[in-house]
Amino acid sequence: MNTATSQEASGLALYDRTAMDAAAAVIARYSTSFGLACRLLGPRPRPHVRNVYALARIADEIVDGPAREAGLTTEEAAAVLDRLEEDCLGAVAQGFSSNLILHAFARTARECGIGSDLVEPFFSSMRVDLEVSRHDTASHDAYVYGSAEVIGLMCLQVFVNAGAEHPAAPAPELVDGARRLGAAFQDVNFLRDLNDDRARLGRDYLDLASPADRTVVLDRIDLDLAAAARVIPALPADCRRAVTAAHDLFAELAARLRTTPDDDTRVRVPDAVKARLAMRAMLGFAPRGAGA
Repeated sequence: MNTATSQEASGLALYDRTAMDAAAAVIARYSTSFGLACRLLGPRPRPHVRNVYALARIADEIVDGPAREAGLTTEEAAAVLDRLEEDCLGAVAQGFSSNLILHAFARTARECGIGSDLVEPFFSSMRVDLEVSRHDTASHDAYVYGSAEVIGLMCLQVFVNAGAEHPAAPAPELVDGARRLGAAFQDVNFLRDLNDDRARLGRDYLDLASPADRTVVLDRIDLDLAAAARVIPALPADCRRAVTAAHDLFAELAARLRTTPDDDTRVRVPDAVKARLAMRAMLGFAPRGAGA
C-alpha cells in the first residue's frame, strides 16, 4: 500500500473520492458533449453535476438496451430498476451505499437538497420506458418532466447549494428556467433519435402525424430555449458558462433540425462548431436568444 496516499485520504474520505471518480468515468465514457460542458463548470458544482448525470445514465441503460442485451426480460429489468430506486433513496437517507454511483449521488443529494420529490419522478419516467411504447401529449409531458425537467432541477439544486452550510430553495424564475431547458434538451433528442427510438426500442415519444406536427415541436423547443436563456445570467457565476455552452449547443441542434427534415439523418453539430460555441461561452457571452 502507498503510505503517502493512505495518509492523504482514508476511510470515508477515500470512499467519497473513489465514488466521485467512478461517476466521472461514467460521464467520460458516455457523453463527450456533456463532458465538455461539465469542464466549463467551476470546481464547486462540477463533481456534483457529474454525480447526478452518472445516476441518470445508469438508470437509462437499464431500460435502453444493455439489460436486454445481457438477457434480462422486461420484468427482470423492471425489478433491477426498482431495486436501484430503493437503494438510491436508502443511500440518500443514510449517506452511504456499496454502489459507488449511488454513493456519489447520495453525497450530492444530501449536500444540495435533492429529495425524493425529484428522485421518485425520475425513476417513474424510467419505468415508463419499460411499459409504454407510444405517447400522447399528456404522457409525453409527464415523461419529460420525470426524465429531463427533474434532472435540470437537480442540477439547479447543485448550482445554488453546493458548498453551502444549509441548502436553500432556488428562485422561482430559476426553477422555471431549469425545467424548460431540460424539456428543450429532451425534445431535441427525441427529434434527433426519432427513427432509432422507433426501430431499435419500439418507442414513439412525439407521435408526429405530419411535418406540421414536427414544426410545432420545434417551435416549442425554441420557446423553451428562449425562456431558459433569459434566466441563465442569474445563475451563480461558476455555472453560467457551462449552462450557456449546453444551451447554445442544443439551440444549434434545433436550428439544424429545422433545415434537415429527413428523419433518417441524425443531426449533429461538427466539432469545430462545438468548439466555437464553447469558446463563446468561456468568453462570457450571453446565451443565444437571451434578449428574446
